[in-house]
Amino acid sequence: MVKTCPVTGARAGFLHTPHSIIETPVFMPVGTQGTVKALSQQELQDFDARIILGNTYHLYLRPGTDLFREAGGLHRFMGWDRSILTDSGGFQVFSLNDLRKITEEGVSFRSHIDGSKHMFSPERVMQIERDIGADIIMVLDECIPYPTDYDYADKSCLRTERWAIRCRDEHDRITDGSQMLFAITQGGIYPELRERYARRLVELDFPGYAIGGLAVGEPKRDMFDMVKLSTDILPEKKPRYLMGVGFPDDIVEAVSRGIDMFDCVMPTRNARNGTVFTHDGKLVVKNAGVSRDFGPMEDGCECAACRNYSRAYIRHLFQTGEILAPRLATVHSIYFYLTVMREMRQSIIEDRFPQWRDGFLTRFRGKEGSNES
Repeated sequence: MVKTCPVTGARAGFLHTPHSIIETPVFMPVGTQGTVKALSQQELQDFDARIILGNTYHLYLRPGTDLFREAGGLHRFMGWDRSILTDSGGFQVFSLNDLRKITEEGVSFRSHIDGSKHMFSPERVMQIERDIGADIIMVLDECIPYPTDYDYADKSCLRTERWAIRCRDEHDRITDGSQMLFAITQGGIYPELRERYARRLVELDFPGYAIGGLAVGEPKRDMFDMVKLSTDILPEKKPRYLMGVGFPDDIVEAVSRGIDMFDCVMPTRNARNGTVFTHDGKLVVKNAGVSRDFGPMEDGCECAACRNYSRAYIRHLFQTGEILAPRLATVHSIYFYLTVMREMRQSIIEDRFPQWRDGFLTRFRGKEGSNES
C-alpha cells in the first residue's frame, strides 16, 4: 500500500501480476467474451488499461477450454499482454433461474445458447480458470438475490465458504501458483452474516477478497453499510474488490470506504445505447437536444472521440445506425472511467482525497453532492 487517507480510509497501492503492475484503485473494463465490446485491445492499451475482466461461464461455452489450451491461454488468444481477471461464472449461472440447480456438489445448468447440460463444481471451475489462464481468478460462490430471507442467506454463505475451501484445495493441486485466487464474501444485507463469513474467509488466508452480492437491488445506503462493515474486517494489506458496482459516484463512495478494485458493464453497455458519463454527470448523446451542439461530449476530455468529433455528429451516427456511433461513445466512456480512477489515486497520494471526492460528487450529481458519506 502506497498511501491511505486518514480521514476516509481510501487507499492507493500497487497490485503485481505476471502481466502488469496495476495501480489501485482500479476500474476493470469488462471483456465478457474475450473482448471489451466496441474497443480493440490496442485502444485499451492506449488508455493505459492495466487489467480487464473476462467471464468464465461465457468463455467456457464459447470458444471452450480446449481451444484455450491449444492457443496458450486467453492472453495469447485475444492478443492482450496485460492482466486479466476472470470471475467464476457463478453470477451468470445463478441468473439462469429455471435453467440451473444448486447442490452441495456445485451447480448444474443448461446453456442459454443451446440447452446443453453442464456442471460447475468448485473443482471444475478451477480447472476452467486455469485453462483460460487469467492472472486473478475467483472462487465459485452463490450470489443470492435481493431480497433473501435470513435462513437461506445463512445456508448459502456456509455453502459458499465450503466451496471456497474446495476451490483453494484444487487450485493448490493443479496450478503453479502464478494465478491469484480471490475469495468472495457474501451475506446479503445482513450485518451479522457479512461479519461472520468475512472473518471466516479471512482466516483461510486468500491472496485477495471480493465483496459479492451487492448492487443487486438493495437500497444504496444498505450497500454502502455492508461495504464499510466488510472493509473493516478484510486484511489491510490485501486487495479488496467490490464486484459489479459501476456508477461513477458509487465507485467514488466505495473507494472512500476502502475498496481497491471495480468492474461493471455499465460504461460500455450504456455507451452502446447512446448514454455516456462525464464529470458533469450523464449525457444522453442520442437526444434531440444535442442535434446542433458542435462541442465535444465533454469539454477538456482528451479521448480520441472528444478531440475529433462533436455531440451533433455522434448523435447523427446513432440516428443513422452507423457502427461508429457506439465505438466513439465507448471510447469516451472507458477513457472517462480510467481518468477518474487516476484522478482519485493521485488525490489519495497527495493527501487531498476528501476535497477531491466532495468536489467530484458535487459536480457529478449537481446540487445533490455527496449524500452517502
